[in-house]
Amino acid sequence: MGNMKRLTMIFAVLAMGACTDAERFGAGGLSGGSSASGAGVDAAPDSPAYFQQAIGDRVLFAVDQSNLSDEARTVLAGQAKWLLDNPDYEAVIEGHADEQGTREYNLALGARRANAAREYLVAQGVPERRLRTVSYGKERPIEICSTESCYAKNRRAVTVIAGGLSS
Repeated sequence: MGNMKRLTMIFAVLAMGACTDAERFGAGGLSGGSSASGAGVDAAPDSPAYFQQAIGDRVLFAVDQSNLSDEARTVLAGQAKWLLDNPDYEAVIEGHADEQGTREYNLALGARRANAAREYLVAQGVPERRLRTVSYGKERPIEICSTESCYAKNRRAVTVIAGGLSS
């Protein structure tokens, strides 16, 4: 029985280590907000770090929704401007869901969220060829607990800047 407990603990530690590092979203946390001036950002304006920290790399969604809020549109408009100003980069838009619901439902919901963000960026003039989407459903939470505050942070689409196209 002791071995089973040890194996369970090892599995739990490994599973936690495989989770997305919350700091990858910047010290600003999960607000999805942006600083239009980029004040306090220690990165070049044409860098992925600047995009993440100053522009904002994520938008949040309501429960079971893939509709963009006004706040989400504001963040995505900033992302579109940055992408248009920096044509050597492409982006992967990750769709995520909270832990409620089945794996299949949440994968589909994550896909709808990623596509909503992608469609908005394309409507703002970003070429489709520079944007890809992926859905992680509920598989990559940034907060793990069964409260609405955690669920709200996990219902998101994250725009990840990929390496330059002309590198």
